[in-house]
Amino acid sequence: MPSQILPTPNYRALDSAVSSPPSMLLRAKVDDMDDDPSASLLQHSPPSFQEMSLNKPPLPRASSFTTTTATTTRSKGSHTRHCFYQKRRRRAASQDSLPSVSVDTASTTTTTTTTRSSFGRDVASETFLLTRLGFKMLRYLGVGYKWITKFLALGCYAVLLFPGFIQVGYYYFFSKQIRRSIVYGDKPRNRLDLYLPKNSNGPKPVVAFVTGGAWIIGYKAWGSLLGQQLSDRDIIVACIDYRNFPQGTISDMIVDASQGISFVCNNIAEYGGDPNRIYLMGQSAGAHIAACAIVEQAIKEAGEGESTSWSLSQIKTYFGLSGGYNLFTLIDHFHSRGLYRSIFLSIMEGEESLQRFSPEVMIQDPNIGNANSLLPPVVLFHGTGDYSIPSDASKTFAEALKRVGVTAESILYEGKTHTDVFLQDPMRGGKDDMFEDLVAYIHSGDADARARDATAPPRRRLVPEFMLKLAHSVSPF
Repeated sequence: MPSQILPTPNYRALDSAVSSPPSMLLRAKVDDMDDDPSASLLQHSPPSFQEMSLNKPPLPRASSFTTTTATTTRSKGSHTRHCFYQKRRRRAASQDSLPSVSVDTASTTTTTTTTRSSFGRDVASETFLLTRLGFKMLRYLGVGYKWITKFLALGCYAVLLFPGFIQVGYYYFFSKQIRRSIVYGDKPRNRLDLYLPKNSNGPKPVVAFVTGGAWIIGYKAWGSLLGQQLSDRDIIVACIDYRNFPQGTISDMIVDASQGISFVCNNIAEYGGDPNRIYLMGQSAGAHIAACAIVEQAIKEAGEGESTSWSLSQIKTYFGLSGGYNLFTLIDHFHSRGLYRSIFLSIMEGEESLQRFSPEVMIQDPNIGNANSLLPPVVLFHGTGDYSIPSDASKTFAEALKRVGVTAESILYEGKTHTDVFLQDPMRGGKDDMFEDLVAYIHSGDADARARDATAPPRRRLVPEFMLKLAHSVSPF
């Protein structure tokens, strides 16, 4: 009976493919990776040995052949090559049946190496992105006297809060309670971080948080401190990242935020969240973006035949922290603070678009019909000492919401600056008013949670008091 053997594969091509650098094996579009080094690093990760083995197509059986006398008369060199290829075929055919002990041993080593490699990639990508965001902001804001002094003040501010940043950064990279960079869309920066409570008993309330950053340096990791502290109170936090200027303009940011909210509404149950207790929150520019997102969503839902992937009925309350909601009254203020008119109008897509992206103005437009009736209750937090965005921005927005029938409230904190309520006070430890007010709203319908809040231990201090006071005085925000 004719013998059956495997065909000789093209080993030169195989060796070339295996020895090629990973970047030649997996290449993504440069445009999509431009501002997302973490995605780029992931795309260029080399495949593991197990993946190559599992994905290798089965080798077909060759057609039979009859050994003839001519075979015995082959030259010595030809016979040597024949034996060599036979050995290569046997090795290739046996790769899928390696001893399980060897694979198990390699698996343990590979897991440890992969964990270290993944952490290294995370740190490298985060550092690269943060550095790039900082230089990007300087490039667009200019290097005049005003910004040189602000940059120096920012350096002093960062040094004074550095002990807190180190601890928050350690938690961000090493905590098992964080699921970093979950993809929610197909655009660059369409990722979010999830902060999960240690206690997994029962579904948890959820806060979808849109971070600030002057529409230029917003980043999901800015919400790490808030995410850590809320998760300690049995609240899940989803910090939503989005495209910044100049990678995108305000309409792109709103689209990204809306997609992130949609992901939370439709998928949070898989992570232990309660889809019936979802809260939306934004800080600074993120408060403006989130407010624009819910107003646009209300207009869509009020229209006829508009399909949406999430509903405002899923949002129990919108919390705005130190936000601005009327661009007409803020454009001159931002210009005087260094966010120049020309740059600001570029971010907001021109002066003719200021109305569309001013939630306070939009809700008073009679042409939007009954959209206002779909808005969730609104609670606005603001410090009276905020000179980045004056506290009047929250007061007037709350008053406008009340006039059109929306349940709204503004809560002001005497003497608190733009960063006091978000950074210095949480790093001070103990209890601060804004955090306790926020938790009280979220747990208002849960008597057991309120009882646990009453007995919760004071939060740990991260920075000495004298450094916090100095940071308050030199803060450029």
